Amino acid sequence: MATRRTPRFKECRRLGVNVCGHPKAMDRAGAPAFKKTKKTSDYGLHLIEKQKVKAYYGILEKQLRRYFDKASRSSEMTGVALLVALETRLDNLVYRLGFASSIRMARQMVSHKHIAVDGKVINIPSFAVKVGSTISLVEKARKSEQFKKAFLGDNKAKLEYLERDADNFCGKLARLPQRSEIPVQINDQMVVEYYSK
Repeated sequence: MATRRTPRFKECRRLGVNVCGHPKAMDRAGAPAFKKTKKTSDYGLHLIEKQKVKAYYGILEKQLRRYFDKASRSSEMTGVALLVALETRLDNLVYRLGFASSIRMARQMVSHKHIAVDGKVINIPSFAVKVGSTISLVEKARKSEQFKKAFLGDNKAKLEYLERDADNFCGKLARLPQRSEIPVQINDQMVVEYYSK
């Protein structure tokens, strides 16, 4: 299974936004050594927005292209449909619900069979979660101090489309997210333009 292995903090500085969610990721972003001296071209701006999507969701180019092709056939606006599809991936929802402290950790939790959807263990990070589905830690994983600390800690912003149940170590996708609710700094129109060229 292919995974992204690029240095996270360096990627955050290059893209100009904290895509990995680590509090120290942008500490050195203002240092003179990392200041851009050349103006970025239009193509460069479009490319950066596309790279942000890949970094936020921890996916590769081939996967993103597949999501884009599917979103372009949707009745919704392509950019919104793309982000909604990525937001409802199992590994992303595990991260958003607070089971994991990063998208990489969430992906690993899913592939190592620590997560169940509606009581059934799923080990496919790209699994598309349906509205109303309950995502929970399997019984064995609930004994892990690392997982408990991540889930019970108040380190995640409350999202309207998710419901968390701290007592039972589970959460639910209550409804599909609106574009304004998705916590990513991406110009989705630029992503659409990049792939439409």
